[in-house]
Amino acid sequence: MEKVISMERVYEQLKDGMTLMIGGFLTNGTPEGLIDCLIKRNVKDLTIICNDTGFPDRGIGKLIVNKQVKKVITSHIGTNPETGRQMNEGELEVLLVPQGTLVEQIRAAGAGLGGILTPTGIGTIVEEGKQKIEVKGKTYLLELPIKADIALIKGSIVDTKGNVWYNKSTRNFNPIMATAADIVIVEAEKIVEAGEIEGSNVVTPSVFVNYIVGGEVIGRF
Repeated sequence: MEKVISMERVYEQLKDGMTLMIGGFLTNGTPEGLIDCLIKRNVKDLTIICNDTGFPDRGIGKLIVNKQVKKVITSHIGTNPETGRQMNEGELEVLLVPQGTLVEQIRAAGAGLGGILTPTGIGTIVEEGKQKIEVKGKTYLLELPIKADIALIKGSIVDTKGNVWYNKSTRNFNPIMATAADIVIVEAEKIVEAGEIEGSNVVTPSVFVNYIVGGEVIGRF
């Protein structure tokens, strides 16, 4: 199957009401081109799983401002005042999750686990409605896996088979999210021929990637 596709073909994958994971950390490593695609397509009622909601004019924040999101599962909203405003006005459901817990819930989905046990949140509102499990005298919360219909991630260099390398801190949530969605679309900064990324540099193996967009320049890594 040809994995390198046009942004127009991405439109075929996007539907109202989908659950999306979007990589990045304060827009570092965020697939801005794919976010623009969501805006152009004007899909609505999205549930977004992400580390943060970016800024009003960058990253996931643009989707929030455009009111395309009905729910966000995230660890931080402080850099986007519009997220807080919509939450307080009842226009947007926001589920705040401790960052470490969030990434482990995603990792659990990717690994096929039934959940994770964490002490984070014990004695706070985080524990409300959740099962507690005691292990060797210590109490933990059972946090369930989180999965998405589509993961939108950003890769620094991607080969035509879908192997991905991330430059420095752009790695963040991207490789974890690539394991925990039914469909994974990678926005590449640069696309190279298969085999041109040294095997030891591959972070996300091609088996996880369904489609690749962007990266018009073909070159060597």
